[in-house]
Amino acid sequence: MARPEQQVEEFDLVILGGGTGSTIAAWTFAAEGKRVAAIDRKYVGGSCPNIACLPSKNVIHSAKVVSYFQRGKEFGIIDRGFTVDMSGVRERKRKMVTGLNEMYLENYRNTGAEFILGTGRFVAPRTVEVTLPGGDTRQLRGASVIVSTGTRATIDATPGLAEAQPLTHIEALELDESPEHLLIIGGGYVGVEFAQAMRRFGSKVTVIDRNQRLMAREDQDVCEALRKLFEDKGIDVHLNARIKQVSGKSGQSATVVIEQNGAEKAIVGSHVLVAVGRTPNTEALGLESAGVELTNRGYIKVNERLQTTAPGVWAIGEVAGSPQFTHISIDDFRVVHANITGGNRVTTGRQVPYCLFTDPELAHVGLHETEAQAKGIAYRLFKIPMEMNLRARTLGETRGFLKALVEAESDRILGFTAFAVGAGEIMAAVQIAMLAGLPFTALRDAVLTHPTLVEGLIGLFSSVPSVHDAVKTTSTRAA
Repeated sequence: MARPEQQVEEFDLVILGGGTGSTIAAWTFAAEGKRVAAIDRKYVGGSCPNIACLPSKNVIHSAKVVSYFQRGKEFGIIDRGFTVDMSGVRERKRKMVTGLNEMYLENYRNTGAEFILGTGRFVAPRTVEVTLPGGDTRQLRGASVIVSTGTRATIDATPGLAEAQPLTHIEALELDESPEHLLIIGGGYVGVEFAQAMRRFGSKVTVIDRNQRLMAREDQDVCEALRKLFEDKGIDVHLNARIKQVSGKSGQSATVVIEQNGAEKAIVGSHVLVAVGRTPNTEALGLESAGVELTNRGYIKVNERLQTTAPGVWAIGEVAGSPQFTHISIDDFRVVHANITGGNRVTTGRQVPYCLFTDPELAHVGLHETEAQAKGIAYRLFKIPMEMNLRARTLGETRGFLKALVEAESDRILGFTAFAVGAGEIMAAVQIAMLAGLPFTALRDAVLTHPTLVEGLIGLFSSVPSVHDAVKTTSTRAA
């Protein structure tokens, strides 16, 4: 007997993947009177509030509190000893996540958007079949569909790596004890943040990276400042290292064999954390049934309006190859919202600010020095140490520096970097000035509250710049 054809439910918008940008899309379109369904296989709100941005910063802040205990004598506090309870650190993080889930579900109820917990895949153009936890299925067809399934931690084909069952950031945030010796493979965002946090919790930490520098895409002075920070805190770093083999099991005993400068070395630890990049979540989505094509790197192919190769289907966030930041996912939503509702917004030319939540923080927006030099852009470099910031002195947080690139033939700010306490907040002030097209003199001559960290911008832009002569090209004018 033939199975009866399943009824297709009609929606104005179907969202496959519950990341931050798509969550805000669901709430916004629903509040505008559209019938919206958002599908996620596991998390309310996607990875950011559950297993990534916010939980990691929660744990990192607990590690910051530990550092204050360690520095107690400096602040006039008698050290009578303390113990780190990782189960308590984990419980604080879990409590925050639960509260965020409740808030997100309340927003779904208030806006009228429907959240569906299940695994979705395309079965036809603009039509998604959802397998629910109990095994039942629903078919949803949207006038528009947004794909926002994100990425996951990459575990590559290094011999023995997968068999060692390494931690990713997800499992690392669920540890109930400090690893005796944590081996971190990867010196990027995740690896660097976890390295400092776990060192503060009492673990011995070793970072292994294939590049010549930590955070290799940053300017040389930033990479060197991070390397010196790790050296001072007793974090071992192996750079320019190729991993040949992993053996053992993470959580018990694991050995990582590296080749460095032509010599092999075996490093033994109790746990292994993999943080070498991200893989797009595009498998088993049935994209071929919807006419959605992928790039040669496995991301969903989109244009500057975030349209896919299938009519009526859009993609946002990391799965679309956008810079891997939650705030970019949110801006991707703005692009799609404008284009669905009759506007014309694109992703090209936008600023991409970011912050690394080490202590001190690293924040950047605009042009890097290395980029300016590579493109032949003439610039003036302003740079001061954080020791000059009086608020930083009151906090006892004087490590690091502020620097800015200003166009050589005008007063336009081209880029800004802070390796400093409160770097992300300081950067925001400069970014707003850049968005407004203000010259650096506007910040130099501003009346800013004393004593604050952002007041340091007056000192930065009042300092005597060094002049960098570069070949003036067409790209100089367009930068």
